[in-house]
Amino acid sequence: MALISNFSFATEIDLVRYVESKKYPDLKQSYFVDLLTLALEVSKSRYGDYKLQPVNIEMAQARTSMMLQREEYIDLTWRMTSQTLENKLQAIYFPILKGLMGYRIFIIPKNKQHLFNKKTSLADLKKIDLGQGHNWADSDILLANNFQVVKGNDVSLIKMLKKGRFSYFPRALHEPWLEISDDEGLTVEKYLMLQYPAPTFFFVNKHNERLQQRLSFGLALLLESGQFEQFFLNHRITSGILSKANVNNRTSFPLRNPLLSDKTKALLTDERLWIKLK
Repeated sequence: MALISNFSFATEIDLVRYVESKKYPDLKQSYFVDLLTLALEVSKSRYGDYKLQPVNIEMAQARTSMMLQREEYIDLTWRMTSQTLENKLQAIYFPILKGLMGYRIFIIPKNKQHLFNKKTSLADLKKIDLGQGHNWADSDILLANNFQVVKGNDVSLIKMLKKGRFSYFPRALHEPWLEISDDEGLTVEKYLMLQYPAPTFFFVNKHNERLQQRLSFGLALLLESGQFEQFFLNHRITSGILSKANVNNRTSFPLRNPLLSDKTKALLTDERLWIKLK
């Protein structure tokens, strides 16, 4: 009986739909799609085949999460986690970017570098307006640490920076260069970095136990085999990013993240899951 049950379980085809924007394509998305594909591939022996299907809908992060919660259009998303988000959606408790989102360097106008130098203190930074997205966990984290945060829509923040609405735009280590590659007026600030624990998880609907179990199983296999580490080190989005960002020569300011759940905090002690700066 068990053999028949296992065979039936493995012959199902899992449909996994996710948002892919045509209007605002994001090259960084390839990292998540490639890792998702890898986790589904290594889990085929237990869970069978799958079909990945991008859904071309233009929506912000918050609306994507809402659609997933309602079981409409999509089966999965990826976001920086928070207790509030975990209450609404089922997190796959595996930091798929090794905490990279919590290491923040700044996009700035080239004529603003004088505001930031090796002697700049955390108190100095908190007096300078910065930009972050509506409904981003980062906005709440930075506000909780008493920064001056100007909020905007995701796709408008670069334009707001150029118009002088704020003076710096903190981005994760792997993000700035792609975002300003065509803009000669912007640059990456040279000396400073913010740091806070900020895992990014895959999320599914709380009723989708099969996909939750499959991804947890697949990601665990990748971790134990060393494939996840190799994927992170060699993917075009993350490869060489620590040296490119010159992290070991930056002044790093540790911040608290009050948004983490107890279950997420428990992951922080597993060194295999996080990037190592040195």
